[in-house]
Amino acid sequence: MSITKEAELTGMKKASEAVALTLKEMSNYAQPGMTTKELDEYGAKLLAGFGARSAPYLTYGFPGFTCISVNNEFCHGIPSNKTVLQEGDLINIDVSAELNGFYSDNGNSFVLGEDINHHQKLVDASKQILHKAIYNIKGGVRISDIGSLIETEAKKLGFKVIKNLTGHGVGRSLHEEPSEIANFRDPYNQMRFKKNSVVAIETFISTISTYAETASDGWTMVGDKGGFMAQHEHTIVVTGGEPIILTEMNGVWN
Repeated sequence: MSITKEAELTGMKKASEAVALTLKEMSNYAQPGMTTKELDEYGAKLLAGFGARSAPYLTYGFPGFTCISVNNEFCHGIPSNKTVLQEGDLINIDVSAELNGFYSDNGNSFVLGEDINHHQKLVDASKQILHKAIYNIKGGVRISDIGSLIETEAKKLGFKVIKNLTGHGVGRSLHEEPSEIANFRDPYNQMRFKKNSVVAIETFISTISTYAETASDGWTMVGDKGGFMAQHEHTIVVTGGEPIILTEMNGVWN
């Protein structure tokens, strides 16, 4: 969406507060021995406390309130009573929701407890790259140039990017134009970021794979060559200078 009046910015800020604080609290609440279903139900209560509704459930009938992916699961993981969190797990939580007709989206990958499986370097790379990408976005910048920046930074740090998972426009629905804000230079995408537009910027930084495939459950995505992936995401408003990071209170960069 494009922000045309103050009431729209206020609406987006409230929706973003709901998803950002839910994501932050879920990340802090996760602990070894807990199931991903328990973690999801905690997130559902938090969203309900804001009066917000789960966007994946509302939009796609997703079998959970939030997406929780563990280790080799890249994204869109279904919360389950069978998945028990362990020390050192690489966890990704993606929280998106609707509140009073406005949608916001954010995500966080983190290591649970001690980094016994050596995932922290990947997590840190994803956070760092997202920060650099977002602070290079303003009205008129080519979307493909931000994709190039993300891929270049990932390569410098010894990682790859997933080419079929992208950021996207957001606001009045979960996915809007621009429909693809890729993590690599897409020569066919001539679009530019528009001032006052609302977009969800996501990093998909991986160890081995470059494409994500849908697992047998029809939702969870895994790497075409295996390995691990870290994702971090903020919803922002594009301006003529530094963007407004609507979900900054999720604490991903803290």
